[in-house]
Amino acid sequence: MRALHIASTGMMAQERNVEVTSNNIANMRTTGYKKQRAEFQDLLYQDLRRAGSSTSAQGTQVPVGVQIGSGVRLAATSRVMSQGELENTEKDLDVAIRGEGYFQVSLPDGRTAYTRDGSFEMDSDGRLVTADGYEVLPGITFPDDTSDITISSDGEVQVTQSNSTTTNTLGQFTLARFINKAGLEPMGDNLFLETGASGAPQVAVPNDDGYGNLLQGYLESANVNSVTEISDLIAAQRAYEMNSRVIQAADDMLSATSQLS
Repeated sequence: MRALHIASTGMMAQERNVEVTSNNIANMRTTGYKKQRAEFQDLLYQDLRRAGSSTSAQGTQVPVGVQIGSGVRLAATSRVMSQGELENTEKDLDVAIRGEGYFQVSLPDGRTAYTRDGSFEMDSDGRLVTADGYEVLPGITFPDDTSDITISSDGEVQVTQSNSTTTNTLGQFTLARFINKAGLEPMGDNLFLETGASGAPQVAVPNDDGYGNLLQGYLESANVNSVTEISDLIAAQRAYEMNSRVIQAADDMLSATSQLS
């Protein structure tokens, strides 16, 4: 019976839906995380009676045909790239982006990754790095006697050194933008990679036209709404249960048919 296969595709689709939702909930406290959304498409249809087919020699046509679907499939897990809330951390090397853009990170294999996670640190050489020790581009190195760090909204990094009242400019943050930021490939560790779907990065300094600005001492929270995710989880569970009942009903019908025969 075709209903068994159709309902099974629905159960598999809702299983994937629950997996996406559970990942969103698991990352509610992940800095800069962008939630995902499962998107579905119906499968091919079998025409038992095609719409528009002729029903008489006088040219009358069938206004509505008879099509039987074959189920559903997961088409995409798109990412919602909206701004997350900003949380005050009072840490000098924490930087949040307000608006469009990504920090650029140099990976050990030479590739460039992109992130909204601005929880930076200073390594043993004084370089600005991520929590995994990857250098933040375009590269900023702090002197050994740095006593005060200031990061302006347009990304300029200034420091005051010990036994000095003079402020020195060390470097400048830049941000990367993408035509299709939802097309970036997540690689874990709060990092994304450029893909053919995302387009090439467009790099400029913060506050440029179309680019966001920076806020020192803050971090961007995940854009996950707990109420929405729990609601989606319940809806997926109900849809899964309904599909399982269809399978049970189809099995009962098959059993009744076999007993009659």
